Amino acid sequence: MTTDTPVLVALRNDYEIVVEGLAQMLAPFSERVALVELDSGAPVARPADVVLYDTFGQPQGEHLDISSLQVGPARAKVIIYTWALEATLAATWIDRGAAACLSKGLPAPVLVDAIERVHAGERLVLPAPAGENPRGRWPGRSEGLSEREAEVVALIAEGLSNEAIAGRTHLSINSVKSYIRSAYRKIGVDSRSQAVLWGVDHGLLAKRSRRPGPDEERFVLP
Repeated sequence: MTTDTPVLVALRNDYEIVVEGLAQMLAPFSERVALVELDSGAPVARPADVVLYDTFGQPQGEHLDISSLQVGPARAKVIIYTWALEATLAATWIDRGAAACLSKGLPAPVLVDAIERVHAGERLVLPAPAGENPRGRWPGRSEGLSEREAEVVALIAEGLSNEAIAGRTHLSINSVKSYIRSAYRKIGVDSRSQAVLWGVDHGLLAKRSRRPGPDEERFVLP
């Protein structure tokens, strides 16, 4: 599906590397999706048709306030972009006002098509094809951490307990402990305090910033 004018998209996550990875993935499709704002730890300020919200390290399920992501006079449609696309979790997000829940395993052309369909009024839940890996980038990936392992270490670096991490990520406490063990082996630490220091040294602390997207000047007045 294509439209005559690009869909205005704001990208939202607390981690700059995640937002930049999304921007790079969508850049080849600038005639279809115009990136007007890149937000790390800051609310969207510019008018946008769609907010693409990456859930890495973010509140999920009933902990996510969808209305806080909707901006502009037309109230931007919110797309939840997640690797953990469970049916019950997706239903919770849709019930709370999200327009779509999309897997991070979707190829970029499918993601762009889904953004256009949401802008046209559809509600979507799209899982990834079998065997697909997450797209984009995340802190800790270059050091060998999977997205979930990196997310858990990032939240440890933010000072969250295992129980709080489970609530934030919608994982069981046993899954959180499993990711901690595997992450610790990969990064060569054996205590929580060492993991915090490793996270600080490797960019796993969230940073607050708001930047115009590459297409902002073409489509959004100051």
